[in-house]
Amino acid sequence: MLSHRTLLEGSSQPSALEPLITAAEQALRTWQPVWSGFVAADLRDEAQRRLGSLTDLALANTGGFEGAERRRLVFQRQDSARPVAELDADLSGLEIAGNFLFDPVSADDLRAALRRGGAAEAEIGDLWRRGDRGGQAVVLADLARRLDGEQGQARTVDVRFEARPLEALQLPTHRPPRELTTVEASVRLDAVASAGFGVSRSRMVDLIRQGAVRIDWQPVSTPSRPLAVGERVQLEGRGELAITSVDATKRGRLRIVMLRT
Repeated sequence: MLSHRTLLEGSSQPSALEPLITAAEQALRTWQPVWSGFVAADLRDEAQRRLGSLTDLALANTGGFEGAERRRLVFQRQDSARPVAELDADLSGLEIAGNFLFDPVSADDLRAALRRGGAAEAEIGDLWRRGDRGGQAVVLADLARRLDGEQGQARTVDVRFEARPLEALQLPTHRPPRELTTVEASVRLDAVASAGFGVSRSRMVDLIRQGAVRIDWQPVSTPSRPLAVGERVQLEGRGELAITSVDATKRGRLRIVMLRT
């Protein structure tokens, strides 16, 4: 048996982590793969740190497509583990179709429509907008079957849910990793993120204050917050920056190298 107390010590979200520890125990005991529901990226990272080093456990994940943020974890015994591609993650696509020409919709609005339709958070993976036509999502196959053909509402607009194979989805653009270098006066979040994501400094300040920016998946609202090597900055809909090095230049400025994904 795993020591829940030891594995949970110091966790920022113990109530969410504990079911994952229980799933790991089940996989070790039964020698069968055990899937979690969809989990957010910060919980996934914490589970990987705390459980990934256990001697007998193999921990992997999938979100239905490369670059997905919300993912299902699969726990297996190390000595009988199979590649994720060989395991049935039981995922499906879901179309959320409506006419949003006169009432723009956000991803949060579409997620709320799914919740009103009876979806649990653990059944919903990544979700993205498709202009004024609604959006698409990766969900558990059972949820897609339950909602297929049903009506719902996002904001004030009627929507229709339609199950889709994963390969039929129009997936968000996935950028290959790219190393970037910028020279700045400081490691302030607004300065570094502005350079890394290619938006103006004033626009980045607005995005930070609006809650669209996270550091290591934790919300941040202070533009002047300093960054450190190893930290990762996420911008909603624009990917992630990983700070890989910070060195002083001869002129007293800072050369910052980051990896954008």
